[in-house]
Amino acid sequence: MTPAQTTRLLPQAYRPLFAHAGFKRLLPALAASDLGDGMSVVAVAWLAIEIAPPGRSGLLLGAALAAYALPGALGALLFGRLLRRLPAARLLAADSRIRAVLLGCVPLAWATGLLHPVLYVALLAGSSVLHAWGNAGRYSLVAQMLAPEQRLAANALLSSSVSASIVIGPALAGFLAAVVSPAWLIGLDALSFAVLAVQVGRVRAPGGEPATEPKPGSGPGSGSGAGSEAGSGAGSTSEAASEAGTGAQGGAVTGSDGPSAGLQLLRGQPELLGVLALTWFFNFLYGPAEVALPLHVTDDLHAGAGLLGLYWALFGAGAVLGGLAAGALRRFPLWPVTLGIVAGWGFALVPFGLGASAPVTLACFTLGGLIYGPFTALSYTLFQERTPAAWLTTVLAARSAALLTAGPVGTALGGPLIALMGPRGVLAASGIATVALAAVGAAVRILSTRRPTSRPVHGSGPCGGAARP
Repeated sequence: MTPAQTTRLLPQAYRPLFAHAGFKRLLPALAASDLGDGMSVVAVAWLAIEIAPPGRSGLLLGAALAAYALPGALGALLFGRLLRRLPAARLLAADSRIRAVLLGCVPLAWATGLLHPVLYVALLAGSSVLHAWGNAGRYSLVAQMLAPEQRLAANALLSSSVSASIVIGPALAGFLAAVVSPAWLIGLDALSFAVLAVQVGRVRAPGGEPATEPKPGSGPGSGSGAGSEAGSGAGSTSEAASEAGTGAQGGAVTGSDGPSAGLQLLRGQPELLGVLALTWFFNFLYGPAEVALPLHVTDDLHAGAGLLGLYWALFGAGAVLGGLAAGALRRFPLWPVTLGIVAGWGFALVPFGLGASAPVTLACFTLGGLIYGPFTALSYTLFQERTPAAWLTTVLAARSAALLTAGPVGTALGGPLIALMGPRGVLAASGIATVALAAVGAAVRILSTRRPTSRPVHGSGPCGGAARP
């Protein structure tokens, strides 16, 4: 079967993506790095336990997991002045190179007997310090490469890759860890980022030059960057930039850097600020449920790790299918769909609190994953379409930095809530609060449509004319 015949087997929304040489080259490398990160979820924790001093495994485990994720928020805040003007491809490549080098030092230090716990935590922390910018660069580069009507399908593929890595990565790591040390699994993660850095360097814009974002000093009608490639007029970009506190040429907000500049722009785009707030609280309310589920399995259902693994495997499978279905949602208004996803996930958790049996809650958790799947793609698409091209990376870095705090705060709250309400009560309360969040979001959205708001960057929303309800 030829590549052209294979492409015709794909859903209509995805066919143009696999006809795009740059995206087709980049997607496998992004998927490989996602799989490497999925493996590292297990490998980082396992290696911490192996090298920890006697009686200190819990302390080192917490430090290692925090170091692998949280410095990204700090990097987003500290390096704004240096990084916010860089093209998306260079940001993604820089993050990939740093992760490749520092994570690659972990197996080397382990093999030579030099992997002290302090060095281990330092390498993990250093590897993640630019990850918020790298993640912003990933979605900014996709927005730059593709036409507006193709972005939702592309975001769906990227988010489905992450969901699939959550299912496949830990299982693969568990299988390989029986043969090799978890240090070498972290080395495989490093190798995947090295491949991604090389592939990003090969991505070219349609004009034959390396893909770049428009420079802050360039005019919106200069023909560079996502805005011109998407066919947006100079007037609309200039208006959006002016409303957001930027100059008409898309330049920097005076006196602002990095995520703070992104937040300053968001103040002129209340719709984006609303998406960010909705996503933060959605992730926050998910945190207690993540803590409660293992205790629900052991304390309420009196089952073992196999059932817990089945819950997450079915959730991940549902999320992959739901994420791929996001490409077909382009014809629907995105705000109602997004709020419906939030409410649907909340309703999926309520049966846990009603004493439902394991088969019923397994079905609910699978359905919850299916409902949740499109959320990330829809959220990123709204940001890509409503943000001036020259500011997209900065705004997405601010988004990543803000959201990095939501999960840990919710998870930390989960422990005290479980002591007060029990696992079933926390799962049900998380679901009810999430449904209430969707109701509040819908009310705010309805009120906001009754008064003038800032206009989107492009002439149409991420779903074309249907994007605005």
